[in-house]
Amino acid sequence: MKSWIFLLALPLVATDWPQWRGVERNGISPETGLLKSWPVEGPPLVWKMQGLGDGFAAFSISGGLLFTQGQHGDQEFVIAIDTKTGKKVWETPTGKPYHEQRGNGPRGTPTLDGSVLYALAADGMLVCLEQKTGKPVWTIDLMKRFNANIPHWGISESPLVDGDHLIVTPGGSGAAIVALDKKSGETVWKSQSDRAGYSSAVAFDLGGIHQMAILTGQAAVGLNLKNGELLWRYDKISNRTANIATPIYHDGYLFVSTAYGTGCALLKLTPEGGSVKATEVYFNTDMMNHYTSSVLIGDYLYGFSNAILTAMKFSTGAVVWKDRSVGKGNVTYADGKLYLFGETGVVGLAEATPEGYKEISRFKIPKGEFLTWTPPVLAGGRMYLREQDNLYCFDIKAR
Repeated sequence: MKSWIFLLALPLVATDWPQWRGVERNGISPETGLLKSWPVEGPPLVWKMQGLGDGFAAFSISGGLLFTQGQHGDQEFVIAIDTKTGKKVWETPTGKPYHEQRGNGPRGTPTLDGSVLYALAADGMLVCLEQKTGKPVWTIDLMKRFNANIPHWGISESPLVDGDHLIVTPGGSGAAIVALDKKSGETVWKSQSDRAGYSSAVAFDLGGIHQMAILTGQAAVGLNLKNGELLWRYDKISNRTANIATPIYHDGYLFVSTAYGTGCALLKLTPEGGSVKATEVYFNTDMMNHYTSSVLIGDYLYGFSNAILTAMKFSTGAVVWKDRSVGKGNVTYADGKLYLFGETGVVGLAEATPEGYKEISRFKIPKGEFLTWTPPVLAGGRMYLREQDNLYCFDIKAR
């Protein structure tokens, strides 16, 4: 938690979900006092709205507003929605339309910081917008500035705010990963020449070095956030198709995972001579995160290994259980429970325990043309689910 305290400009409250995967980018919500089970039809629906457009972007929430991205016709956009009513507050155009046979539109989640937000369109258009009005502060075409190419399934990362800097990974030659001045958008440093992956960075402190880890299109890498210096590189986890999951850092260890027949690895990060050494603790094929990321609860990881929900001991890589659960999907954690959202619209609630898969409740929302790849977001006693153009808000607070 320590490394994130200074990253967000304003104090956070329990109802905030300010970026991809929450406050610490780990898929864990601090919410408590939530329903222990749901009715057969699901928890109470507070509201449903249509108008998000095409896209897989998740949500950031603060100050009674929910922010996400979508695409209508010939335009990508960032949208703000009132969490009490489900009504649109503003909508700001960003990138050009992005089309792909498995789903159109933006993929990344807006990152909130003080009075502004940062969002990446699928075509690499990066915007800084005022949260209250949606008014642009600055806009950058990352592909043009860094002479980079849009990856096959579109730019998918969620920008990382780190102090005065904004970290993004355009994948350009000599500019695979870059730091920008968050107020002006000016380039601060550039590093590496990997092609872009589909992952988002995490920041942490170790051995007196403030650093980051991310999956590029070719490797897992660690950089010094002060200057972009390469600290370590681990190629074994990379596949040739898509490296997507967000790395998980805990107490000197980093977990990384990919699908397409590759697997997962735990790396021990050791400060050494002003840099960091990454040593493989284990590598196995028992947790292959595809478009989803796992959550770490205690010493156990819970995540979808392709289509199978899997519980694995973080420190050893030993699998303790597997279950088909809600089908292939995403997982978020809160208040002792796993909130599961399958790609066909099945929503599940299960105990977060290494003792076996213990499902408590499930229901289903209608599925459209494309799969539901957006993870559940929990904030303010509500659960928010996206099915492309549709946004559902459920009341999950115990009364």
